[in-house]
Amino acid sequence: MKVAGALLAAGLGSRYTGPSHKLLAQLDGEAVVTRAARSMVNSGLTDLLVVTGSTPLNAVLSDWPELIVLENPDHEQGIATSLGIAISWAHKGGFDALIVGLGDQPGVLGTAWQAVAASNSPIAVATYDGRVGNPVRLGSSVWPLLPDSGDEGARVLLRTRPELVERVACEGSPDDIDTVEDLRRWS
Repeated sequence: MKVAGALLAAGLGSRYTGPSHKLLAQLDGEAVVTRAARSMVNSGLTDLLVVTGSTPLNAVLSDWPELIVLENPDHEQGIATSLGIAISWAHKGGFDALIVGLGDQPGVLGTAWQAVAASNSPIAVATYDGRVGNPVRLGSSVWPLLPDSGDEGARVLLRTRPELVERVACEGSPDDIDTVEDLRRWS
């Protein structure tokens, strides 16, 4: 089975009112997206993608030349467009599954990426003390079912196709950073 990882990091971050884009906000001396990317890199997955859009991230991701960075020119149209870019890349690469995480979730650990990747379910979702979070494993059989527009991605399938979903208990935190207050809680 050929499995890849994708970190979606293209959103506007419009609720974040700090001096930089939320993905570039500093958390313990590094950018939020750097922490999220490190977890994906440390997962053991060897084919890794980051989808960018609203702010340049190459400088804060430069420690990992193995990351493929693709820009989503339609990022303002919602997360489904970023997921679509990742799915298209995975399809062209001949992958059987794609593990998808978000760039604004610094508490998702590499072990969560590993645990979700180890599933054979068409859809596997990380859970944290029973709370559904990321990353999510999407087998190629469900890619055609994903929305191609709007501000929902795989969550649609979690809701509408629960028979395809395996919940995978993980350590870490699925909390994201959307506001300055969120960042303060992490610091």
